Amino acid sequence: MSDHGELAGAVLTTGIPGLRLDAETQRELERIRPSGVILFRRNFESLEQLRALTAELHALPSRPLVSIDHEGGKVVRVGEPFTDFPPARNVTDTAAAKSLGRAMGSELAAAGIDIDFAPVLDVDSNPANPIIGDRAFSTDPQEVAMLGAAFVEGMRQSGVVACGKHFPGHGDTDRDSHLELPTVQKSRAELDAVELVPFRAAIADAIPMLMTAHVMYPGLDPDLPATLSPRILQSLLRDELGYAGVIVSDDLEMRALSDACSVEDAAVKSLAAGCDWLLICNEFENTRLAYQRVTQALGSGELDAGRLRTSARRIDALRPGHCEPVPLPCADHRALRDRLRASA
Repeated sequence: MSDHGELAGAVLTTGIPGLRLDAETQRELERIRPSGVILFRRNFESLEQLRALTAELHALPSRPLVSIDHEGGKVVRVGEPFTDFPPARNVTDTAAAKSLGRAMGSELAAAGIDIDFAPVLDVDSNPANPIIGDRAFSTDPQEVAMLGAAFVEGMRQSGVVACGKHFPGHGDTDRDSHLELPTVQKSRAELDAVELVPFRAAIADAIPMLMTAHVMYPGLDPDLPATLSPRILQSLLRDELGYAGVIVSDDLEMRALSDACSVEDAAVKSLAAGCDWLLICNEFENTRLAYQRVTQALGSGELDAGRLRTSARRIDALRPGHCEPVPLPCADHRALRDRLRASA
């Protein structure tokens, strides 16, 4: 992979408008050749429509991996006939966590989805947190580690790729990174005792993807949020913790970053910091701008092409194996949902 434009597309995941590929979006996807497309509620109408859309996307020249941010509870991107699973907090044992991961994954696989940006590996350690709460499995880091590992194993069995989030931990913030830049005022020792526990366990279990947090951690880097920090992504995550999988940014359009710099500049900075894959979820124009800026940065030497080729290989290695999709709606999955609701 030598062309700078092709390499820029290979590290991008973009959102798209609408329920089907319109002609302009298709032309731009064929030009930019992103390695991923992320879907939201705006892209869902029915199971049949979603299957048709994912088939269209998979048939594009870049064969993009199709992802979704689908956790259960308040973070749900699809409706009937998919099962409306409760949030992670309702899961209290590893058998249930594994069953949930397998059930959720098999339903997404039935619609042609390759990747789910779940589970949350944050520890719900701050009652004032406006964004995590019951999305986390527990207030106890060991429980989060144990239940998260079981969920990932269940999803692995479904054939869908799981992604743990938000490294190095979003659970102790009192701000929403969609709206502003939060700060976690903890020492390295305190982070080791709580936030990093589930991520260390996930890395030991070879989780295929981790998502960064748009959060400041002065105990790790006094100057940059995790998504833009070589100290956090390269020195800590890669070198010290030994993580070898894909590092994906959280959405670069979130105001925690975009209030301070443009999406296209954040794209270059996050890649330089150690991200492999960039999420740009909402405005397709931002995908165009990021593609142009990353292409330019590769041409000027601001970004190292060899390092991005390594990222592209990591991303390509995510392609899931074949699995037998479950028919929807699924009575067994709805029974699981009811058991989880009753356990809350």
